[in-house]
Amino acid sequence: MGEDLAATNVNRSYALAASNIPIFTFMLFFLYPRFEDGRINPLLFQSTLVAMGVSTFSLVFAALHYYQSSLGGRVSENELALHARRADRFWLLGCTVMFLVPCLVLFSLRLVPVASVWLALWLAYLLFVIRYF
Repeated sequence: MGEDLAATNVNRSYALAASNIPIFTFMLFFLYPRFEDGRINPLLFQSTLVAMGVSTFSLVFAALHYYQSSLGGRVSENELALHARRADRFWLLGCTVMFLVPCLVLFSLRLVPVASVWLALWLAYLLFVIRYF
């Protein structure tokens, strides 16, 4: 992976991770009162928060590994390739879980028809990822 591409991937990963934090806060602000009142499924709500955490930290770890792979001549080519592969895996995990979160929110709010469509699209995405990556 070229140093420029790795540096760009660092920025992209941080941007996605950074966008997850306001979304997490937004969900807490609007959904936590419903959780307290028992109006949403507590297991799904907590699963959604865990998914947001996994997604955010996977993207941050991806950014760190992309940064390490952008160091160039300071480390061996094998180490650079190892960091790039790890970064790609963390990025894929982060994005995959991030795409699942809206489905979990919709199921938490008992919007089953819409959540089912989102789940079907997420499963199609997951099959695509498994097949091609």
